[in-house]
Amino acid sequence: MGIALSACATLLLAGCGGGNVEMASGGSPAVASQAMAAPEARDLAAPRKQAAPQDGDSAVAGVEPAQRQPDRQVIYTGSMTVRAKQVTAAAQQAKQLVTAAGGYLSKEEAESAGDTEDTALLEFKIPPARYADVTARLGKELGKQLSMTQGTQDVTLQVADVESRLKSAQKSLESLRTLLKKAETIGQVLQVEREINSREADLEALQAQQKELSTQVAMATLTLRLVGPVAVVEDPAEEPAGFLGGLKTGWEALVSFTKTALTVFGALLPWLVVLTPLVTAAVFLVRRNRARRPAPPAGPDPAEPAAPDPAEPGPSAA
Repeated sequence: MGIALSACATLLLAGCGGGNVEMASGGSPAVASQAMAAPEARDLAAPRKQAAPQDGDSAVAGVEPAQRQPDRQVIYTGSMTVRAKQVTAAAQQAKQLVTAAGGYLSKEEAESAGDTEDTALLEFKIPPARYADVTARLGKELGKQLSMTQGTQDVTLQVADVESRLKSAQKSLESLRTLLKKAETIGQVLQVEREINSREADLEALQAQQKELSTQVAMATLTLRLVGPVAVVEDPAEEPAGFLGGLKTGWEALVSFTKTALTVFGALLPWLVVLTPLVTAAVFLVRRNRARRPAPPAGPDPAEPAAPDPAEPGPSAA
């Protein structure tokens, strides 16, 4: 009878998943150990996803849910210099690459100094998701990449601050408009209207700032400089500083001024060749006419006394 009861207890414990260990204490130690080991084996065989508590059960499990990080607002900027065989063709190819990536050309400057010395400066707006791919293709497909500078600016806090101030300004305007409806005198109406106009100006400034930040974050800015095969490219990092840097800057300014002065003189030289003989002839004729005119008779000097007339009797002697 005892053996049968022990077997029944064992079957009940195995079927219930180890519900009450004290029920097996009356049986053999082997039966009790098997009953205690059964739930542990099932726990190990359970799916792994049960080990991670859900957000609603995190408080019960004693595990805090991971805080969700806000989306970062980052402005991407870059500057690249590429030496191309043909600057015009390379600029056209760059425009096609950027347009295919969803970007656009915002500014373009070109300087033609011969096929081998041409230069071009292009400013592109590129989606941040395609920025790295586009810059890599531009540096490889257009020619030889000479330099590449990249920078980032995290404006998450600035964007949040502008949004907060914008909401406060909107609420303040709503309160002022409500107060305007309750104004009883003309003085109160004028005072509230002046305050509303001031708050509306602040609101428009905040909206413009928010739009500018949104535009800069939505599109990365890449400045691409294309130079011809023999165009001179100066690296700003190699420029001397201090006295030598100032001397170099002064010399370059002097050379530039001399070139400009010579250009102006060359433009005026044909006019001087034509006008100089005419002006010289006119001056000569004027002077000759003045020399031929008779000199006017000299009148009596008013400072000298007039000579006495002999016909007139002189003063009698006393």
